[in-house]
Amino acid sequence: MKQMSHLQNWEHKNMETATATKEVTMATTNGATKHVTKMEMHGKKATRFGFGEGLVTLGERYDNVVVLGGDITGSVMTSYFKEKFPDRFFSMGIMEATATLIATGLALSGKVPFFASYGAFAACRNTDMLRISVCYNDANVKIGGGHAGISVGPDGATHQVLEEIAITRVLPNMTLIVPCDFLEAKKATIAMGEFVGPCYIRFGRSDTPLFTTDDTPFVIGKAQVFRQGTDLAICACGPMVWEALVAAEELAKEGIEARVINVSTIKPLDKDTIMAAARECGAIVTAEEHQITAGLGSAVAETVVKEHPVPMEFVGVNDTFGGSGEPEELMQLFGLTAKEILAAARKVLKRKAK
Repeated sequence: MKQMSHLQNWEHKNMETATATKEVTMATTNGATKHVTKMEMHGKKATRFGFGEGLVTLGERYDNVVVLGGDITGSVMTSYFKEKFPDRFFSMGIMEATATLIATGLALSGKVPFFASYGAFAACRNTDMLRISVCYNDANVKIGGGHAGISVGPDGATHQVLEEIAITRVLPNMTLIVPCDFLEAKKATIAMGEFVGPCYIRFGRSDTPLFTTDDTPFVIGKAQVFRQGTDLAICACGPMVWEALVAAEELAKEGIEARVINVSTIKPLDKDTIMAAARECGAIVTAEEHQITAGLGSAVAETVVKEHPVPMEFVGVNDTFGGSGEPEELMQLFGLTAKEILAAARKVLKRKAK
């Protein structure tokens, strides 16, 4: 882990009000238990706001943090930084590749540049620049990918990026973070700025459950166990973590105890936590607001199959584009709710070795 020593320089209607209130063990960075707490929803707020607030915190701490905007600052919340530090904000217009190239130059000159746009542009349209300019040079560039997943809603398929986990996790030197709620997005953004190397953070537009707290640990490269259990493990990222917690509470009513793991860093993947889940639970379900192909589920499967193969089921988008609609309606339509996680859990348990 490259860490800077200094820097100057998110059946649903009948479940949406449910809260996962069972006591869970939170893991610290070294795997030891820290404290026992409760995971419960305390409001809703979009992860993009956490990104924006994290940028401001970084700007207050470090003079060499700069932000590049692409004419959508109010959507990806780089507007927060622009308002607070106008002399360190640069408007690039609708030119993602150019902005990324300039960010690379700034990084190689000692700055810590953040560039944010919709993920469809920041990752998909921008892949060549990420690959060659940023990652090949191992440049200290930070990319924010907004409008992630189906939950964007009415903006439709062209803006509902469902492929960027696959794209960015394959790039050498790239670190990939998918925070589960507003607070984790803020912590992750700050951590990105204090981390040396290319980083990409995926965040959403719509309000999603807020259920972590200021005390919930976050470390790049470390997954967090939000709920203990040994019957199966549910590995989730982004807003699907809350859906996993709701599903786990429903399973508990049937006498099934599911371990819920927040895989907030997709790359580097926390192999120790994933392998412990495979060995101790014997079955895994993954859940992500992304294409099943080459996403979180694939990353987990690639890891587990090497040392301790177990039955797995995958909840995500099945090789299709999105569509226009209200966020909650789309999450139901595309099978991205606790209902689908429950079905996958029951299915994988039938395959679990006795």
